[in-house]
Amino acid sequence: MTLTVKEFIKDFKAQFQSMYAYSYEEGSTEQLYNALGIYVKNQLSGNWKETRENYVKNSVKQVFYFSMEFLPGRQLESNAYNLGLLDTVREGLKEMGLSFDELEEAEADPALGNGGLGRLASCFMDSLASLGIPGNGNGIRYQYGLFRQKFVDGYQVELPENWLRYRNVWETRNDKSTCMVRFGGNVWLEENHLGFMETKYENTLNVLAVPYDTPMVGYRNDVVNNLRLWSAEIPVDEEENYHTLEATEPIKEITQVLYPDDSNYEGRLLRLKQEYFMVSAGVQSILRHFRKYNLPRKNIPDKVAIHINDTHPALVIPEMMRILLDEEHLSWEQAWEITFKTCSYTNHTILREALEKWPIEMMKELLPRIYMIIEEINRRFVETTMPIYGERITWQTAILQNGVVNMAHLAVIGSHSVNGVAKLHTEILMNDVLKDFFELYPERFNNKTNGITQRRWVHLSNPGLTQLIDKKIGEDWKKNPSELKIFKGYEKDKKTLQKLADIKLDNKQRLADYIEEVQGVKVNPKAIFDVQIKRLHAYKRQHLNMLHILHRYLEIKENPTVDFVPRVFIFGAKAAPSYVYAKQIIKVINSLANLVNNDPDVGDKLKIVFFENYGVSLAEKIIPAADISEQISLASMEASGTSNMKLMANGALTLATLDGANIEIRDFVGEENMFIFGLSSKEVYDLKAAGNYNARGIYESNDKLRRTLDALTNGTIPGLQDEGYAIFDSLVNYNDEYFVLKDFDSYVKAQGKVDELYKNEKEWTRKSLLNIASSAPFSADYTIKRYADDIWKAKQFSKKGGSVQPLDEPIA
Repeated sequence: MTLTVKEFIKDFKAQFQSMYAYSYEEGSTEQLYNALGIYVKNQLSGNWKETRENYVKNSVKQVFYFSMEFLPGRQLESNAYNLGLLDTVREGLKEMGLSFDELEEAEADPALGNGGLGRLASCFMDSLASLGIPGNGNGIRYQYGLFRQKFVDGYQVELPENWLRYRNVWETRNDKSTCMVRFGGNVWLEENHLGFMETKYENTLNVLAVPYDTPMVGYRNDVVNNLRLWSAEIPVDEEENYHTLEATEPIKEITQVLYPDDSNYEGRLLRLKQEYFMVSAGVQSILRHFRKYNLPRKNIPDKVAIHINDTHPALVIPEMMRILLDEEHLSWEQAWEITFKTCSYTNHTILREALEKWPIEMMKELLPRIYMIIEEINRRFVETTMPIYGERITWQTAILQNGVVNMAHLAVIGSHSVNGVAKLHTEILMNDVLKDFFELYPERFNNKTNGITQRRWVHLSNPGLTQLIDKKIGEDWKKNPSELKIFKGYEKDKKTLQKLADIKLDNKQRLADYIEEVQGVKVNPKAIFDVQIKRLHAYKRQHLNMLHILHRYLEIKENPTVDFVPRVFIFGAKAAPSYVYAKQIIKVINSLANLVNNDPDVGDKLKIVFFENYGVSLAEKIIPAADISEQISLASMEASGTSNMKLMANGALTLATLDGANIEIRDFVGEENMFIFGLSSKEVYDLKAAGNYNARGIYESNDKLRRTLDALTNGTIPGLQDEGYAIFDSLVNYNDEYFVLKDFDSYVKAQGKVDELYKNEKEWTRKSLLNIASSAPFSADYTIKRYADDIWKAKQFSKKGGSVQPLDEPIA
């Protein structure tokens, strides 16, 4: 897209004046941002319309990616960059006396996800558009999203995150595409005059699903796909039935917050209601869209691929069956064949407690027709499986078991493809978590290692690094990431290494300035910036990191001359509101930070920064400045991890167990260019099987570890109530579920190797360069291409004159 600075200035002034009826010089930052966002949206609207029309006109197969979470981050810079307008806009604003960066800060960072799952979904949206693959997102337009995290006296406090306080310039309300979603009531089947069994409903709660569409802009290819988020409203013709604000609450709450507290029945019921709301509206919308193709219904799988991202949208399967049976009047066999061929499922966890299960009575009460269909799916599954595989496997894999509906089982049975998100994760699914299903359906299982989009996480987050790579190897890597391997040729080039070190130091200085501004803590940018940014969960072992910091602090106090390289430990993490133990870990880390950061004996040797309200925009500041990427989950517990990929791509060295995608990172960059420690997944499984792990024995026999653990309870860390005791008890008295004590010595030893290597700046920078040059395989572009080729059978689409992006598969 060609646009001169002069044209931009003229158009932007006119845009602002048309919106506010006065000159831009009088505008607030929010108003200027709104005008700029609308301007950029206007620039892409033609491609958005044309893309949609081209897909229908050419009857292309489209992918519909269902996810409870999307974490898109701020979109102004990303959209302007992908359109090729960013430099022009920046320069034009500068000539007008305005700062692009200041205006961008006025954009809300939508907290529509909890972490890796939501960010992955948004990376996939970016890659679908950038590869020209017809793809759509389907989710919920949460009014508040995930909570805004605040620390009060070190404790996490959850506040509403009203990201829609001001207008969201990127979304378009689409009233002509609304759908009706029914809950509860009485449902029965009745034969009509044509001999069809007709579904009858009475006393249902009817909810209007209103779509808000957001453009997903491809990288300089004129493709704009669609992200559709649904909002719950009262049906217009039923408004007179709602006489008070309180009466409207059951509808409003459906799309109010992401993941309502599920520690009670009402919270769980609301979450199930959210999941069905999103699924029903989405499937209705898809089948309505399919009619534009004027094809027989048997061709739905040829033109539609529905992807179930984790178990939350698994109700896609019975909802699609409901519509095909009740509204399209197909036979069960016809409807099942269409549904099965259309749906595919990604599993994101090996934690059995995270595989959703809903009480049968709850499902019956809230979704009576859906439960009837699930019951029939289960009956037919049992009927066909029992004679061949016997009772054990049949009942182990049934959807209905012990009074609950097992959603992972529903997703596997109703999908033609089931994939994990890292090589190890998929192996664990096949050999353990879903082992019986693998015996039933070995052909369905496959691996698709996760990926991240370099466009946001390198091109935009780290412009200094991007310019250096451009200068050294050209710009082809931006569309074909495998070209990054050429950068390895500079690992011994002194000028390149020095420039790379300078870029990292600049990034660290910017982050140090930001830390001082928001936290009042002055950190040394020449220290090691050691980063752990991810959801707070015991299996991710932020408390192992904390124990090492505490150990390091005690060593410094005992011997202030000890040779520790200065280190800044940086955390970003939210704990689920009802997850007490995770919140206790946050409190201990914050109290330890308060102790360490104010101890004159420690000085610059050790600092701790725990950022409040970690999200995409904060990650964009932290990741380019990171020296160490902490990926320290217990081996066999993390499905993939994607922060490991973002940090690696920005030159951080990975400190990791052999878990999730860390294994594949090792395969590509080499073990000598990262820091590996701890138990392997096989050793973890063997230790669990032996049943003889003795955490107290480790505590009593390891002086260094005992001193560190005792510091949690002996008053060393001021400001703790019972949080130190809670962590001590979990690790020592309750036998350390995630083997923190077993891995402690190995972890401390690896941290010592980090110190030693950092003293050699040239060698450290060389390894950093090799990490950057080896990061291409973890581009979401490759992941999406594999999904499209192997699972969705969706082709890259280029309108006449357009080009399809070439992708060379990276080789380890």
